[in-house]
Amino acid sequence: MAGCRGSLCCCCRWCCCCGERETRTPEELTILGETQEEEDEILPRKDYESLDYDRCINDPYLEVLETMDNKKGRRYEAVKWMMVFAIGVCTGLVGLLVDFFVRLFTQLKFGVVQSSVEECSQKGCLALSLLELLGFNLTFVFLASLLVLIEPVAAGSGIPEIKCYLNGVKVPGIVRLRTLLCKVFGVLFSVAGGLFVGKEGPMIHSGAVVGAGLPQFQSISLRKIQFNFPYFRSDRDKRDFVSAGAAAGVAAAFGAPIGGTLFSLEEGSSFWNQGLTWKVLFCSMSATFTLNFFRSGIQFGSWGSFQLPGLLNFGEFKCSDSDKKCHLWTAMDLGFFVVMGVIGGLLGATFNCLNKRLAKYRMRNVHPKPKLVRVLESLLVSLVTTVVVSVASMVLGECRQMSSSSQVGNGSFQLQVTSEDVNSSIKTFFCPNDTYNDMATLFFNPQESAILQLFHQDGTFSPITLGLFFVLYFLLACWTYGISVPSGLFVPSLLCGAAFGRLVANVLKSYIGLGHIYSGTFALIGASAFLGGVVRMTISLTVILIESTNEITYGLPIMITLMVAKWTGDFFNKGIYDIHVGLRGVPLLEWETEVEMDKLRASDVMEPNLTYVYPHTRIQSLVSILRTTVHHAFPVVTENRGNEKEFMKGNQLISNNIKFKKSSILTRAGEQRRRSQSMKSYPSSELRNVCDEHVAPEEPAEKEDLLQQMLDRRYTPYPNLYPDQSPSEDWTMEERFRPLTFHGLILRSQLVTLLVRGVCYSESQSSASQPRLSYAEMAEDYPRYPDIHDLDLTLLNPRMIVDVTPYMNPSPFTVSPNTHVSQVFNLFRTMGLRHLPVVNAVGEIVGIITRHNLTYEFLQARLRQHYQTL
Repeated sequence: MAGCRGSLCCCCRWCCCCGERETRTPEELTILGETQEEEDEILPRKDYESLDYDRCINDPYLEVLETMDNKKGRRYEAVKWMMVFAIGVCTGLVGLLVDFFVRLFTQLKFGVVQSSVEECSQKGCLALSLLELLGFNLTFVFLASLLVLIEPVAAGSGIPEIKCYLNGVKVPGIVRLRTLLCKVFGVLFSVAGGLFVGKEGPMIHSGAVVGAGLPQFQSISLRKIQFNFPYFRSDRDKRDFVSAGAAAGVAAAFGAPIGGTLFSLEEGSSFWNQGLTWKVLFCSMSATFTLNFFRSGIQFGSWGSFQLPGLLNFGEFKCSDSDKKCHLWTAMDLGFFVVMGVIGGLLGATFNCLNKRLAKYRMRNVHPKPKLVRVLESLLVSLVTTVVVSVASMVLGECRQMSSSSQVGNGSFQLQVTSEDVNSSIKTFFCPNDTYNDMATLFFNPQESAILQLFHQDGTFSPITLGLFFVLYFLLACWTYGISVPSGLFVPSLLCGAAFGRLVANVLKSYIGLGHIYSGTFALIGASAFLGGVVRMTISLTVILIESTNEITYGLPIMITLMVAKWTGDFFNKGIYDIHVGLRGVPLLEWETEVEMDKLRASDVMEPNLTYVYPHTRIQSLVSILRTTVHHAFPVVTENRGNEKEFMKGNQLISNNIKFKKSSILTRAGEQRRRSQSMKSYPSSELRNVCDEHVAPEEPAEKEDLLQQMLDRRYTPYPNLYPDQSPSEDWTMEERFRPLTFHGLILRSQLVTLLVRGVCYSESQSSASQPRLSYAEMAEDYPRYPDIHDLDLTLLNPRMIVDVTPYMNPSPFTVSPNTHVSQVFNLFRTMGLRHLPVVNAVGEIVGIITRHNLTYEFLQARLRQHYQTL
């Protein structure tokens, strides 16, 4: 590492990606989610929350179940089908909006610039044409950057964030209405601004936001607009709709409803059921045909003809009738496709490695600075891209002879792509009649038109032009992905790969003499190879490309190419989306654990340092726990004093063959003790009773600070603790790890809701006098429950008691301490859990497992500890 300090180079086992390492304290590295290991790996951060995909079977939920019958169940299912249809239609309309304005702005820009170039090529004022192009591009990119400043999560494609959401991680702001608006209008300007980005990735994110927000009938951005819609008030339902919305986004982008369904299954959703498959496919079909209906009507005036299935379609691949030797592909070509898959995997791995290094540089040197710096970076990328495009088109292009089929009409593509579409995008900059500028044809067109040129243009492209175009586009696309504008990666990868494939076809035709080769097929395979090497998708991407080409015979070569590209790329690094997920420190769970992880048990990976509550707990204890911890669920326990003597043995506590070291526990307790000092800033003299109507007012014997008394009692030794008090962060190890019988699990959001609504009773009354909340009342504030720090303490009497048993989940999933990690992982992931208590054979809770305890990095660290103890 010392030899390459201060340099920027690429290292993916076969090359070295290294850069100058900044000197930071361990505390700063922890906050940034980094560590000072050799590979400078970013560890998963612990400030990401998980989503509650598991049902909480408490008393309010059981009351709802008692009122359910088959008629209500069918009504609920019918409403769900109507919602997925509405999501599909709305996603299609979003795609229509994006396509219409991108086409409008692009035609305006290229129309003005092309006229200027043709006029100035004779008058010698090409600098003016360049300034006009710069004016358009910089203006559009500036507007896109401003929208990202309003909502930062609107940057990028959004696919990594949606993948995290469907994996069970709550990414703040990712499915908000403001994010959708900034994403949609931002991608309009970034694509129209000439950046090497696509609109397909943002379409997937937009569909997911529509799926998350539409069934809620409310938005935090529009607080005053609310409807009384009682359905789908849980993360579990929202996850299903987000899956449908993401699939609809793919279907609208590529005209591939089946591919969209498989994309949502393969790349996004971690938890799937058979009933969801039909709904997702129906949603995808709705999006595809909504977009197709309106685009066909607006563009061709033939309403109901369904001629344009998606934002991006490749046209129909078909050999010319005059060429009897032409075949789309032959068995001999499969060998070339495999080699192209290997090269595509290598190129994709290089792209991902360079982009990862750029992303790390931005995280350390751009993002910490004022937001204006991000805008300036976007403008710099736009400036360089515009200058490169202009200079390359004017200087590096070659004048190529138009083929006869291009002049009289090409029969290679019929309904979706006509010969006029391809020929109208041919650029003749600085070239005589019957010739065209091949470099300008690729650079001075929308990216979709350039892809169609490489797929269907019978005219030739110079190998030098294709090589230069590939290198320039590769570098600029890699630099662009990650700047602060909404940007997709599908179209740039397809265009870059198509140039590579067309180059291979030219070499095989011109220098090896293989005249039977169909250039469009090799361009398609090259696009598949490069895209597969970048994103590492297989099943869904195969189906998406087949549906986009409308040619089932391409199924085998595309699948083989994508598999080879993925295997080759995986040998060096991860896919681009997984890389950006890792850079954000998101604790994403993979599909399964590695084989050697089964050497670990649940007791090796669980968190033994528990913060718990009793079934009947004073408000002062609940407030203390909620304000001094960041946990999102708490075990509900009672003390098991009978086993206490067997539990305590000297300086080491042994229970269920689990050994805890005193030092680590005391260190953790010290950290929590410092956080608990914030409680002292809330004087209990301001506390009043929200439940006064249930109790007679009593005069305190002494006018002491009640909250201070509470804090003092938290340091009382174990034998003198009252059963209605909750544990303290400052208990000793013996106090903290005494035997506790497990009764259930209650969420932070549920506890805060109980406090806000005054659900409590006094010592002089029974718990039956406590007010009862319905399921609708418990879920009314979803998805943004009140925060404990926003709670008005003047409304709370710290001596009141809360009975949490009706609202806890009495039957959560649990595992034994001796359960193997693979079983724990499969249970946690497939059931969509957020917390997994570890309970021994006699019903005592000994630890708890969360998402952070099952990440690859955490398991690797515990496995190293396991080897050290052998």
